[in-house]
Amino acid sequence: MKIFKYIMAVAVVATLTVSCSDDDNPVTGEPATTDFSGTFTTQDQMGRPGINTVLSGSDANKNNFNITTPANQLAAFSGEFNNTLGAYYAAYGATFENNILGLDQAQTTAVLSLDVLQVSPDAPTSYFTPGGTFLTGRTLEDDVIDVSLIVLFGGNTGARFDGNNGTPNLVSDNVSQEMGTSTSNFPYLTAAQF
Repeated sequence: MKIFKYIMAVAVVATLTVSCSDDDNPVTGEPATTDFSGTFTTQDQMGRPGINTVLSGSDANKNNFNITTPANQLAAFSGEFNNTLGAYYAAYGATFENNILGLDQAQTTAVLSLDVLQVSPDAPTSYFTPGGTFLTGRTLEDDVIDVSLIVLFGGNTGARFDGNNGTPNLVSDNVSQEMGTSTSNFPYLTAAQF
């Protein structure tokens, strides 16, 4: 097994070495200039994974969400997201109750229809910190899918549809976070993955 790990390490280093290049202009030695002229389009975005998947009604709407600039997402998708979330609750004979953020259904879908992670200049970056920040970025330890589901289906305590008391479990994807993830060394793998 050590030989395999050694061979893989050598292959990775060789690949990185070969793919590295000097961005300077080979003729003048000056830094190369990138040409940004032309028209650029968004192909995909995923600031908040799971939100588009859960709340867009069709594949076409999911694709449209992915290519719509955030400045236009609120107007284009908050109504659809709100209707879809309402339909989920109706399927369980329930209505939305304010969530752990204190937001009602319309406020929640409006916030989530903007696929943007806000900047928190004076607090730690986090997808969600109880009693603190929300959607200010992501850390490796953040279980972003569970947090998103809790915001949508957890009610004001985060446990409304947690699989207890005869309710379905809608607040977790039931995929545990890997423990022991390295937060400072690439490739950010757990000890079991080495």
